[in-house]
Amino acid sequence: MDFQIIQDIETVMELTELSAEELAKELGVSRVTISNWLSGKKGISEKNISSFYDYTFNKGIRLNKIKEQLYTEDIEDKSEVLLFHGAKTKIEGEIKLEYSKRKNDFGVGFYCGESLEQSAMFVATFPSSSLYMLKFNCTGLRGKEFGVNRDWMLMIAYYRGRLGKYADSETIKALVQEMQGIDYVVAPIADNRMFEIIDQFIDGEITDVQCKHCLSATNLGNQYVFISDKALNQIEILERCYLASSEKNFYLSSRQEGYEMNRDKVRVARKQYRNQGNYIEDIFK
Repeated sequence: MDFQIIQDIETVMELTELSAEELAKELGVSRVTISNWLSGKKGISEKNISSFYDYTFNKGIRLNKIKEQLYTEDIEDKSEVLLFHGAKTKIEGEIKLEYSKRKNDFGVGFYCGESLEQSAMFVATFPSSSLYMLKFNCTGLRGKEFGVNRDWMLMIAYYRGRLGKYADSETIKALVQEMQGIDYVVAPIADNRMFEIIDQFIDGEITDVQCKHCLSATNLGNQYVFISDKALNQIEILERCYLASSEKNFYLSSRQEGYEMNRDKVRVARKQYRNQGNYIEDIFK
């Protein structure tokens, strides 16, 4: 699926009230070139695609946010949800579980987020990354939802291969058994900061209560993890969206600001809930 750049050019011309000649001047191309783009007579080079979307974002036009709102408004079925997937390049062909790495939050699966910003942020450092907007219908599927709690922490550590000597315990076996026959998982997103906190819990440095409140402080939102082919068949790709360099930098800057604030919140949570709850060795006695 390619970018809907012709439609996006028409949208920007309407929003800015620029003529084809005026937009051509802004982008440093000829009016004939713009006309050829709009008529589909001539393809658009990667350089010009990048220039157009950077120009659009720098003009304050948030095309991807507008699309998010429009797609959200189109969803009327309560069993459907709008999701986002950040890709390092693009999705080639059908979505398949076999393309996934094993040591992810919930093992092999297709991972999407509820937040456009978070999904775009995770791939913002890759030069050819893009953002997909998808619609998922959960009708007839078995889902499992996790909150920021001990079970979620343990499952993340298990699937990431970080549980060590506790991986074969009856507690973990019971949690893994509950995942049998599940088509998709809804759970908080875990990033590198969260892994560090979970590692501190697994290493016996903090209690489960401290870990829970530290993880809650990071506040990254939820992800959907599709772990069966049946679930994949109920995903519809709506659009592949371009991520301009200026947009990526915007998300990366926001991430750094959020990281600094969350870092302080984690330090406070760790102190406030010190010695409350159970250490890992107490849980697996």
